[in-house]
Amino acid sequence: MTDTTRRSLALGILCMAGSVGALASMQMFVKLAGPEYSPFQAVFFRNAIATIMVVPLIFYAAGPTSFRTTRPLGHFVRALFGVVGNASFFYAYSTIPMSDGMSIAMSVPIFTTLLAIPFLGEKVGLRRWVAIAIGFIGVMIALDPTGNFQVGALFALFGTLCWAASLILIKQLSATETPYLIVFYYMITGVAVSLLVLPFVWITPTTEHLIFYICAGLVGGLGQILMTFAMKFAPAAVVTPFEYTAICWAVLFDLLIWNVLPDLTTVLGAGIVIATGLYIWHRETRVRPTK
Repeated sequence: MTDTTRRSLALGILCMAGSVGALASMQMFVKLAGPEYSPFQAVFFRNAIATIMVVPLIFYAAGPTSFRTTRPLGHFVRALFGVVGNASFFYAYSTIPMSDGMSIAMSVPIFTTLLAIPFLGEKVGLRRWVAIAIGFIGVMIALDPTGNFQVGALFALFGTLCWAASLILIKQLSATETPYLIVFYYMITGVAVSLLVLPFVWITPTTEHLIFYICAGLVGGLGQILMTFAMKFAPAAVVTPFEYTAICWAVLFDLLIWNVLPDLTTVLGAGIVIATGLYIWHRETRVRPTK
């Protein structure tokens, strides 16, 4: 491995770690704004501000032709799943501790693997089926249905399902569309959908809460940019595992801002979900090159 390759991999890992921290901070700012606002207000600020940040970068990197597509419906459906998923996460994090919601969100690889079977025609071997089953046990532990169960946990689970579906659609779109185009249509669809909903749910935020929403949009846009560069500098197989550092940010924010420590069920459930997710990722990286 050359020094240039090492530097590129290190930059990719650093960008992914920064992206995860920025996106976790976005959730933190939305949670600070409080649960009295519709999650679609958070979606609007997140996507509108991020669009202002990301679109010039796309224009500079890929040129004006990068906005053309022959698959507008595919982009719309993918973006719709992403927007609804984000709104669900915003509501979940506003009502439950971040570490609880993040423990459930870490199960995205499990649901993505399941959805890939009917929609992408992928075959899943016995080992990954076992990992999926164990992962679901971890999700159930994190949900804690017999203990301190909260409705927000169900929204986190629904958001996870939506995001997994969004990732499946991204894989389908990636056959013909560039990452820049996928990001662009996600951003503008989020703005359009939230604008349709806002007249019915809008509550004028206080100055303090408006600042929180603006900060959420800024760090959300930064997270999107850093993730794009992470994938540019290093292979996805190298940087993807660092997405699990999100749980560290969630625990840190819970402790420093809300003085909340994760309970035993959250820690156990998160541990199982992360372990199975990493195993599925490991099997993906070993099996795919042979296909």
